Amino acid sequence: MQNSAALATQEESVLRLLHAPAGIDVLTELVKIDPHSLNESGRVDYLSAIERQSGWLESLLQGAIIAVAGSRSQKATDIFSGVDDQEREEVALALRVSGANAQQKIDVARVISEHLPATASALATGEISLGHANMIARESAEILRAGATPEQLNEIERIALSHAEFHTPSQVASKMKSAIAKIAPIEFEEAVAAASQRRSVDCYPQANGMAQIVALLPAADAQVVMLAIDKLARINKEHAREEEALRARQLARFTFNSKSDSAANRIDREAIEISQRLEAMRADALTQIAKNYLAATSDQALAHGRPVTLNLTMDLETMLGVADNPGTLKGYGPIPANIARELAGDAKWRKFITDPVTGELLDVGRLTYEPPQALKDFLTARDQICRFPQCRQPARVSDIDHAKSWESGGETSKDNMGMLCRRHHQMKTHGGWNLESFADGSCEWIAPNGKRYFVPSRKMDEAM
Repeated sequence: MQNSAALATQEESVLRLLHAPAGIDVLTELVKIDPHSLNESGRVDYLSAIERQSGWLESLLQGAIIAVAGSRSQKATDIFSGVDDQEREEVALALRVSGANAQQKIDVARVISEHLPATASALATGEISLGHANMIARESAEILRAGATPEQLNEIERIALSHAEFHTPSQVASKMKSAIAKIAPIEFEEAVAAASQRRSVDCYPQANGMAQIVALLPAADAQVVMLAIDKLARINKEHAREEEALRARQLARFTFNSKSDSAANRIDREAIEISQRLEAMRADALTQIAKNYLAATSDQALAHGRPVTLNLTMDLETMLGVADNPGTLKGYGPIPANIARELAGDAKWRKFITDPVTGELLDVGRLTYEPPQALKDFLTARDQICRFPQCRQPARVSDIDHAKSWESGGETSKDNMGMLCRRHHQMKTHGGWNLESFADGSCEWIAPNGKRYFVPSRKMDEAM
């Protein structure tokens, strides 16, 4: 194989490797080739060949995940633990991903290894990408839970793999949905009902002071939400006037065909700008709905004794306007000074002390188990999120935990206390995990297998 490669041109070698089954021998040859030395066509082939190898590597990764997590879900050992608690956290820490992401990887690996042999083979040989394999596994998992037969699943898998050759993962998912609805209509109906139970809303930070809200809803509910947002946006009179102006410009364009191309282009640009403003107004309407609700329910559902608040940290000089250092919006990260000052001028604020603190006010030792409000506020501000490594559950909705339990002599103090989400709190209390807490807010977790994971202290001006 190496002799024939030496006789061929580099482009021919890459083309041959592109069509060879993925594996260590092919990857070794590709590593020796400099893609910059190839012609334009050869570079594209090289990129495709490398992508095929990623599928083979991912198949190895899935095998390693199965080795850690097992081929089947591990049942909860008691009422305080959940399915795959231990396995999920071990995979999450090894791969440096969140617990939810780790569980997804475990679920996908199990479905592929146990139920989709053709998909596993196609991934290992580089015929499909990890994105394709993930999509096939997720769609298959839905009908598996609903009771699809092996024959039905095999036919759906065959259709999906055939479609994957020339289509994106999302296109394969659409094809599978159509196939599932026809081949397994009863299971499809049950899968839709089950999917409704997993509806959710998530927030993801984006660049330039923006964030993205992603809602997973039943189709009818999503339409209701959009209708409410659209209705509130259209109440704005300026919005209505702009829509009238848009319709007038469109009418003028189609009525007077004698307009010049430059005039038509100008109208097109104006129409695009108006459309963008309308979308921005819908975004404003969504924010307004949330603000109105929070204002109407400020005395309900308190978090550790405090109403739901927007937390912003910035230095005094920036607050006074003599400096322009960025502020930090909790749950997001840095925002420009001008926006921070704008928020500070239109909100209710709690004072977070960032100067050195003696600890006398907060450290109540063994006098009481329940921490005072000042200590609750301090811990929430200090930890920001759950203290378990890589967990991002906000501190404001987490439990207040004694690292060394009260029963064993642990103090109610900032040195011995911190914020843990409910799942990781239960893992510490009932799942065999141990926690050592340090004076600066850092901590170290000890897994049941003895592995240690250090979590450093967190700065107030850094996004978690």
